Amino acid sequence: MYTNIFDTHTHYTDTRFAADRDALLAGLPAAGVSHVMLAGCSVADSAACVALAERFAHVYCAVGIHPENADTLQDNWLEELAALAEHPKVKAIGEIGLDYHTPGYDAARQKNVLIRQIRLAKTLGLPVMLHIREAMGDAMEILRQERPAGVIHCFGGSKETAREAAGLGLYLGFGGVLTFPNARKAVEAAACVPADRMVLETDCPYLAPVPYRGQRCDSRMIAAVAERAAEIRGTDAQILIDTCCANGKRLFGIE
Repeated sequence: MYTNIFDTHTHYTDTRFAADRDALLAGLPAAGVSHVMLAGCSVADSAACVALAERFAHVYCAVGIHPENADTLQDNWLEELAALAEHPKVKAIGEIGLDYHTPGYDAARQKNVLIRQIRLAKTLGLPVMLHIREAMGDAMEILRQERPAGVIHCFGGSKETAREAAGLGLYLGFGGVLTFPNARKAVEAAACVPADRMVLETDCPYLAPVPYRGQRCDSRMIAAVAERAAEIRGTDAQILIDTCCANGKRLFGIE
């Protein structure tokens, strides 16, 4: 069994964990998972993340507006996020970013909401947790201009973009996609990212890694991701887990 696992991106407020959420979270340290980061997707979800993180010593959270929710915001949304971010368990602003996957998206609106959240994070001295889907060009343009600290979760860009993002001081998160048969770009990025810029994640309950495809994902499955990443990088899985845990703690300012 591996130890010292830091799952840097999770959604344990999701309704798919309603039946066993508390027992699952309470049992993670015994399964080798020492740290968990929750990602907020709306003001309400961010508040739920804060409340959940309060209850478990090994659980921390980010608060933010997911790009898919950029079109449904109340006038005072940024002030509400700022108030939530005052909680000591809040370690990042996220999950924020750009998502051009679903037809009908409003790119200008998403960019505006992203930039405002990046600037809030910089004001508060917090990193950002970035979601970028089919929008890497526009996202990188904003990141070059704004230069936030943070992580691109579920990194899906090219190896060239991986190198540039790391050069900007960003971390790259790798999860279940790394184990998929068609994950060429993720594999190439995982092979070239500097060791001190890589973190592990699940994005649970989504993106369960091979051999758990089709199941509800949880943090215990990160071992499969670590083993694949270690294979790609030619190292030992526990050594990679330890490095990624140290990176995650540094990224989110956790002692």
